[in-house]
Amino acid sequence: MKRSLPSCLLTLLCAMAAFGAHASDAAKATPKGDAARGQAVASTVCVACHGPDGNSPLAVNPKLAGQHPDYLLKQMKNFKAADGKQPERVNAIMNGMIAAYDEGQMRDLSAYFASQVQKGETAKNRETIELGQKLYRAGDMSKGLPACAACHGPAGAGIPAQYPRIGGQFPEYMEAQMKSFRDGGRANDPNKMMRMVALKMTDAEIKAVADYVAGLR
Repeated sequence: MKRSLPSCLLTLLCAMAAFGAHASDAAKATPKGDAARGQAVASTVCVACHGPDGNSPLAVNPKLAGQHPDYLLKQMKNFKAADGKQPERVNAIMNGMIAAYDEGQMRDLSAYFASQVQKGETAKNRETIELGQKLYRAGDMSKGLPACAACHGPAGAGIPAQYPRIGGQFPEYMEAQMKSFRDGGRANDPNKMMRMVALKMTDAEIKAVADYVAGLR
């Protein structure tokens, strides 16, 4: 006889399905940017930190190549201050860089970087690969930690418009972002989802997952 799913898990899965359908409808209605116009800006302004094709040369800056355009647009809008208020995502460099661009130009940049091919990283720490894989695929129900794959997919491809592609990303960048979510330095995640997840993770668990994710394709 099959065991039924716990009610809390079933509710979560249903909520995610409904939310995904809504996001998909919204994404279809969103005007797309012009990748050619975006390339003109990327090749002169973004290139120093993110590389000419969105494959950053430095681990402190994320790879943007192949990222979902709606996610990229959201991050740029979050970096930009509006109505005299502090931007939703605070970063001294990005806050200044994005200030001059309107939403149309942000869409163009998003379209360009999304059209590029990511040059993925690799997992390097053999000692933590098993832990990273376990947490990514199954989480840790003993402390209410959900599987990363539930939102980011088994290969780290994410879900367009809502959850970013994380497979192949720099492990150093991933680790820094998870710690920032946990410590409150980054707070632009919908419904505090990443903050609630990161709060349940130790430094060792964060590092293990970040390294494992780097090798996903």
